[in-house]
Amino acid sequence: MNFTFEETKSTQTHPEKPKYLIGVRIKNQFKSELYDPKDLKLRVGTPVMVNTNQGLKLGVIASNKLINFYKNKDQKFYKVIRVANENDFKAENRKQKTEHKAKIFCSEKIAELKLPMNLNRVVHQPHMNKTVFFFTAEGRVDFRQLIRDLASNLRHRIELKQVGVRDEAKVIGGLGICGETLCCSSWLPDFTPVTIKMAKTQGLALNPSKISGVCGRLMCCLQYEHENYKEMTKGLPRANSNIQTPDGPGKVLKNQILEQKIIVRLDDENIMTYRKEELKSFSSKIQAPNS
Repeated sequence: MNFTFEETKSTQTHPEKPKYLIGVRIKNQFKSELYDPKDLKLRVGTPVMVNTNQGLKLGVIASNKLINFYKNKDQKFYKVIRVANENDFKAENRKQKTEHKAKIFCSEKIAELKLPMNLNRVVHQPHMNKTVFFFTAEGRVDFRQLIRDLASNLRHRIELKQVGVRDEAKVIGGLGICGETLCCSSWLPDFTPVTIKMAKTQGLALNPSKISGVCGRLMCCLQYEHENYKEMTKGLPRANSNIQTPDGPGKVLKNQILEQKIIVRLDDENIMTYRKEELKSFSSKIQAPNS
């Protein structure tokens, strides 16, 4: 008697990684986010309803049919629910009117109560019957009376969130000193720590007006090339250190990191520029800076 064994495959299905993604720009936001279009055939400029962590929102297709290069199959993307219809547009208009009314009333109350805070933006979440007020302030603010006034007037759940000046710049947007749209409001996904040491490593003048963004904090772009500068500064003498050159001893005035050159004032007061290789081939010994 012959027995045949058939290999049975598990009937459990795992969600497949979407082959293509689309970029959707939510209303009143500068940068677009990636979404799974499912089987919908969409064109750039099409208004759609998408699922977000704050419920359904109206957005516009900003980029279409982007190949999904994410290797992690467990990477989850919010999905496009449907193409926006007339009811969605009406709901969005009601939402905007509610936010506008709430913002005006809140601004008046802040001025009336003389609270040391600046109202940033207002977000109404109809699905939760809640309105969120974002504000900036230098310290802690006692806004208990403000919440009572807002709740009695708007008849919604009220939530006040204090955000930093960087978050404020991200929401408002604008142009940086480079003339381009702010990185934080256009494409930068998250804020990463930026330190004054990054500016020193890159040989920038420590002038606050030159290395600060519109938010008043250190510019986010200082970190973009920081690792490259760290690598390029290896083997360069420190500023104000004494060094031996082909023309005699001198003191390092400045390093031109990108050109890999060192500007040195010799003991006879002549200022000379040397390539990194020239100093290495002559003498690699760098003396400690004068105390």
